[in-house]
Amino acid sequence: MLIRKIEVFLRRTGMPATKFGRLATRDPRFVLDLRNGRLPRRATEERVEHFMNRYREETHAY
Repeated sequence: MLIRKIEVFLRRTGMPATKFGRLATRDPRFVLDLRNGRLPRRATEERVEHFMNRYREETHAY
């Protein structure tokens, strides 16, 4: 599930959920909405996965 992957990413990077949402989807409430049951579109999931992969590569976060 996407929210689980995001939660792990946030824990490992120390990034606040609002910053993640802003950078990954231009929506600072994105993670909060997912935590409350929002189901993202497939294209949004792909964009978020791409963001996390690129961030890891660029920062060697983990």
